[in-house]
Amino acid sequence: MNNETIAAISTALSESGIGIIRVSGPEAVEIVNKIFVGAKGKRILKNVASHTINYGHVLEFSEDGNTESSLYIDECLVSVMLAPKSFTGEDVVEINCHGGVFVVKKVLSEVLKAGARLAEPGEFSKRAFLNGRLDLAEAEAVMDVISSKSDSALKASINQLSGKVSLKIKSLREEILYNIAFIESALDDPEHISLDGFPEKLTGLLEGWLSEIDKLIRSNDSGRFLREGIGTVLLGKPNAGKSSVMNLLLGEDRAIVTDIAGTTRDTLEEYIKFGNIGLNLIDTAGIRETDNTVEQIGVDRAKKAAENADLIIYVIDVSNGDSFNDITNGYNELLRSYPDKKAIVLLNKVDIADSIKKPDTDYPVIEFSTVTGEGYEELKSTIEEMFFNGLSSKNDEVVITNIRHRQCLEECKSSLLNVKTSLDNGMEEDFLSIDLMGAYSSLGKIIGEDVDDDLATEIFSKFCLGK
Repeated sequence: MNNETIAAISTALSESGIGIIRVSGPEAVEIVNKIFVGAKGKRILKNVASHTINYGHVLEFSEDGNTESSLYIDECLVSVMLAPKSFTGEDVVEINCHGGVFVVKKVLSEVLKAGARLAEPGEFSKRAFLNGRLDLAEAEAVMDVISSKSDSALKASINQLSGKVSLKIKSLREEILYNIAFIESALDDPEHISLDGFPEKLTGLLEGWLSEIDKLIRSNDSGRFLREGIGTVLLGKPNAGKSSVMNLLLGEDRAIVTDIAGTTRDTLEEYIKFGNIGLNLIDTAGIRETDNTVEQIGVDRAKKAAENADLIIYVIDVSNGDSFNDITNGYNELLRSYPDKKAIVLLNKVDIADSIKKPDTDYPVIEFSTVTGEGYEELKSTIEEMFFNGLSSKNDEVVITNIRHRQCLEECKSSLLNVKTSLDNGMEEDFLSIDLMGAYSSLGKIIGEDVDDDLATEIFSKFCLGK
């Protein structure tokens, strides 16, 4: 309930320079005032102005309020932000103490003794939503910002947090609502409001709305890759240089590299920040026919990784004469097993190749060297273009990164297509109004204007404690 004052640790619970305990609710100032004294040993918080930082000490809570007999716990700074100009829209007090795990837990314990309740996961953000400080899409962006793993993912999350997704959704809702209101008004007052020519006008509007919805839905594929990273698997024959490629992309010697074919026997997984994007990179065992049971398990796992990947990077050693058989036969046969996968062919070891013959293929082919770095930037730009078509380098694009938002957009699209069908079949205008309202409601779920308490609780329960 919002009449309760809640508290939680808002920083990571680990050894650090600073730890923050956040307190929010109608009694936030009064509660922290019970355990905090200023530089002169006096309780001061009830008299300080909003949005100030105050120096002092946290004490053990005393039932009788005697500060002289209370044990000093830590030297700290206390921020006071009074309603409504705070993150939650309530009175908020944040205690900035030293970041030791024990001392942070101790300070929180005293806050709870003084009358606060331990916050549930995401409860601060939920209160910000309920108090109108954030809509639901903006609130969800808070966690996206925290979990961002690349510059592009962070930009997309910041855009959502700043309201760009919400503005787009609200604009579409306003247009749909206007036309719903027009239909209802015309049906209620046909003598003064005519629907003549309206079906033709609505048909044109539908085309525009469906185009916008489709664009947002398509952006979710890119948004998912921005948020989660691109599942990328390195495939190729033994000793093609896959592990060297992985080490170069990682910037460290993570995978074992030798001249002995078949060194890698299992998959090796790492997340890397590759330019503006993230790759969930998997190095695999070299693919070849083998009687070795252990190596065969590695080959099977490599093929399984390829099945689940978003991108296959097929690495070919062009430094020996046998490589052209691999180019013309091996990789084509392998990649044909994954016809729906995006793939890039790396002609590796070009720095020691006598001559290089590029294969005849529809896949991008890049000459590459882990020694000189040749092809590194080309690989980066090729992946960006392949998955984002330049989107990752832009700041102003509206990108849907949340699968819940996509589902709502799909529902909206379905309702709009029903409107189109009704128009094509010459249905009465009240049928149009029903499906338009369905589209309006589906969009409202994205920003939280048409969600029930259970859904809101489920969404915020996935947030971390203290947010």
